[in-house]
Amino acid sequence: MWNQFFLLEEYTGSGNQYVGKLHSDQDKGDGSLKYILSGDGAGDLFIINENTGDIQATRRLDREEKPTYILRAQAVNKKTGIPVEPESEFVIKIHDINDNEPIFTKEVYTATVPEMSDVGIIKTALFNMDRENKEQYQVVIQAKDMAGQMGGLSGTTTVNITLTDVNDNPPRFPQSTYQFTTPESSPPGTSIGRIKATDADVGENAAIQYSITEGEGLDMFDVITDQETQEGIITVKKLLDFEKKKVYTLKVEASNPHVEPRFLYLGPFKDSATVRIVVEDVDEPPVFSKLAYILQIREDAQINTAIGSVIAQDPDAARNPVKYSVDRHTDLDRIFNIHSGNGSVFTSKLLDRETLLWHNITVIATEINNPKQSSRVPLYIKVLDVNDNAPEFAEFYETFVCEKAKADQLIQTLRAVDKDDPQSGHQFSFYLAPEAASGSNFTVHDNKDNTAGILTRKNGYNRHEMSTYLLPVVISDNDHPVQSSTGTVTVRVCACDHHGNMQSCHAEALVHPTGLSTGALVAILLCIVILLVTVALFAALRRQRKKEPLIISKEDIRDNVVSYNDEGGGEEDTQAFDIGTLRNPEAIEDSKLRRDIAPEALFLPRRTPAARDNTDVRDFISQRLKENDTDPAAPPYDSLATYAYEGTGSVAASLSSLESVTTEGDQDYDYLSDWGPRFKKLADLYGGADSDKDS
Repeated sequence: MWNQFFLLEEYTGSGNQYVGKLHSDQDKGDGSLKYILSGDGAGDLFIINENTGDIQATRRLDREEKPTYILRAQAVNKKTGIPVEPESEFVIKIHDINDNEPIFTKEVYTATVPEMSDVGIIKTALFNMDRENKEQYQVVIQAKDMAGQMGGLSGTTTVNITLTDVNDNPPRFPQSTYQFTTPESSPPGTSIGRIKATDADVGENAAIQYSITEGEGLDMFDVITDQETQEGIITVKKLLDFEKKKVYTLKVEASNPHVEPRFLYLGPFKDSATVRIVVEDVDEPPVFSKLAYILQIREDAQINTAIGSVIAQDPDAARNPVKYSVDRHTDLDRIFNIHSGNGSVFTSKLLDRETLLWHNITVIATEINNPKQSSRVPLYIKVLDVNDNAPEFAEFYETFVCEKAKADQLIQTLRAVDKDDPQSGHQFSFYLAPEAASGSNFTVHDNKDNTAGILTRKNGYNRHEMSTYLLPVVISDNDHPVQSSTGTVTVRVCACDHHGNMQSCHAEALVHPTGLSTGALVAILLCIVILLVTVALFAALRRQRKKEPLIISKEDIRDNVVSYNDEGGGEEDTQAFDIGTLRNPEAIEDSKLRRDIAPEALFLPRRTPAARDNTDVRDFISQRLKENDTDPAAPPYDSLATYAYEGTGSVAASLSSLESVTTEGDQDYDYLSDWGPRFKKLADLYGGADSDKDS
């Protein structure tokens, strides 16, 4: 009976809130039993009087936090603690009272409503609400419980309402007329200017498409739409010409590609404006009357023969005069020339069709007042054929005839070629030259197909009597003027087998009375000639080898010094040494200084003992060499090596050091680096050697 209790939430009374009473049938009222409570909130939220079984709540309860509590109660003997009854479970339910106001799930709601919308859950209070006038609205909504009756609670929230856009505004140009300028040289695709129509709508409803609807320049201009800026870009569609038309007037239309039919009553969703385009004049190069010229001339034309002419004009209104010239890079041989004033082309050299059939040159037209303005045109000149070449044999003909050949036997077929190219084709005629026709042993038969055959005129030939026949054959063409040439056909008489195959064409050697044949004599003479040529060559080589060098040896140099007379490039001093000193050693001047160099320091001359009367040149040179090698003031060069003297204009003076016994270690070659770039290699060689030595 007591398994369920009810308790109001949010108790506002003082003290604990009474919940109910538990009682056991075993309780006699003598205080021997006590009641124990366990479960949800037992001992904390709910307490029980162990003697009486009264249950109380110690604080206010909130049904919204926990609507039900499940507890268990049991009666036990106070003394023994033994339960007198099984444990019983009961439930405490919390009764709800209106203690919470309505709460919206969001503090602020955001909603969108298309402008001009019909009735919906949230109704518009005004007809035809226009986003372009006001886009944002804020509405406060209140919610009440208890159906709005007295004592009920309420809550509020805010709803932000945004009117979304619809296409209810057409595009409009801010001005009715636009004007742009562009030079006539603008290539197709060039942007001339931009126009823009405004649309109060946004997004795709504000998208604008531009087009040219009418005007004088429908085929000359175009308009495209810039999708980012929604501007119309006027561009050039075809090449402009100031001289043909200076001003164009266009009508450009701006329209919405996305139109809502329910708003068509507001008017057409498009607008138009007039665009005026002024073409500016530009100084243009001359223009030829043709893209290319083809002229013809006979190859026999004389120099300064006129071939034809080219025409170019200045397309500008000023009509500046034009001069003509030939691009010499296309006419390196200067075969053609052109009149600078009227453009007449004429020859400056003789032509030859067989050498070059077509001449491809370039003609340049340049404005006289502005040479920077020029243009070019190809000129193709064809050289027409003239019959100025005689026909010739197609090849060198050398044939044979058998000794046993019969009359009228064909031994060779002849063919001819001609460098000319007549329109009707080649027509050659063949016949023997008149001087050979009467007594010839052969005849020439013209086949009338530009070939001819050589036929025998008699039966049998003897190679011992005549081993070779030379037939002069005349070849002529039938063009005008007639050209002819004479070609020689060599016919050798040969021994043949019975099938007509050649076996031998050489006549047997005649026996000389002395017992030697003619062939043997010729061979002997040829050997003698070869032997003489060999001897002559051998003698020439021997003479060349006998040419002695300037200095044969270190032992004898007298004649070489006297015979040396080649000063070489740049030598100027021809009086560096007196050869008479070598001839007469006693004539030497002790105080005489060298004249080939300027000494850096003057030293007192050394007195040398007089040479003996019978002293020869070798002893004299050896004595002087020894004195100079042992003299610390003597320069380290050999005075006899005059070929190394550089001349008075050289900073190096003499470079000779022949026969010097001074060692390389006694020399200081640092001065070589001061002689300039021409001695840099020498300075590097000797300087490098010193560096290696030091290391």
